[in-house]
Amino acid sequence: MSILIDADTTFIVQGITGREAVNLTRECLDYGAGAKVVGGVTPGRLGREVHGVPVFDTVAQAVAHHGAPIDGSVVTVPPAFTKDAVFEAIENGIRLIVIVTERIPRRDVAQMVELATLRGARIIGPNCLGIIVPDVIKMGGIGGPARNAAQAYTPGPIGVISRSGGMTTEMSSTLSAAGFGQSTAVSIGGDAIIGSTYAELMPLFEADPQTQGIVIYTEPGGRMEAELASWVTEHSSRLPIVAFMAGRFMDEMPGMSFGHAGTIVEGKADTAGEKIARLAQAGIIVAERIEDIPHLIGEKIAERQAV
Repeated sequence: MSILIDADTTFIVQGITGREAVNLTRECLDYGAGAKVVGGVTPGRLGREVHGVPVFDTVAQAVAHHGAPIDGSVVTVPPAFTKDAVFEAIENGIRLIVIVTERIPRRDVAQMVELATLRGARIIGPNCLGIIVPDVIKMGGIGGPARNAAQAYTPGPIGVISRSGGMTTEMSSTLSAAGFGQSTAVSIGGDAIIGSTYAELMPLFEADPQTQGIVIYTEPGGRMEAELASWVTEHSSRLPIVAFMAGRFMDEMPGMSFGHAGTIVEGKADTAGEKIARLAQAGIIVAERIEDIPHLIGEKIAERQAV
């Protein structure tokens, strides 16, 4: 199985006629059995096609043309228009929204997340590369061109969650090389406010019988790791988790800006050292190196199965 998407997931691409979106659409259509991209939306471009995908002026037109509810949307529009695009998608019944766009004002992101919560929708991102179920479907630019994604991602029992899009692929490629395929890999975005955190995705992986362990990529800044540690402890998670913490050097360089917009250390609790300690208290192992992850997750899975 998988989480969030599967072979039957239908989605549109908002901003489909932009250069990045044109490439992204091709990548999704070429990967696995080929994603069901049922339409694209760019105002003023009604009647055009992108790689055979019909283009509409509005989401409502795309839904009407499809003749049934559409599961998801990949949003690639400029940051000034992203909120309107997401609101339009949600109000037209779309329940999974992957926001690729970066540099969106925080207030806009907060409003998008609030509306999604009210309407029972889920946002992945912003500033993310999307979701991939190896050999089945990808929604977003994750993994790059289909041939490259096929090399990095393989089917298997490990769920991957990462604040960094590139590191989602790096960790998955390292796992694949060691014989550990992935159930689903999710690039959640590196901004200070995002739609779905580690803890919010954990119940989905927890309920997925294919997933036997979780690997996460994280950084200093923010409270997501504390939320994850609390969730794992409170729910007695069945899944062993191995994390990789980037930016440990920041603890020795207070005030330095680093990496994603979410890497804002506001206090001691946000530092790499404190996060590592908190994760360890919850039984989450923090790997020293990326290449150590397969061995560590393999050990933890074997321990759980032996109990």
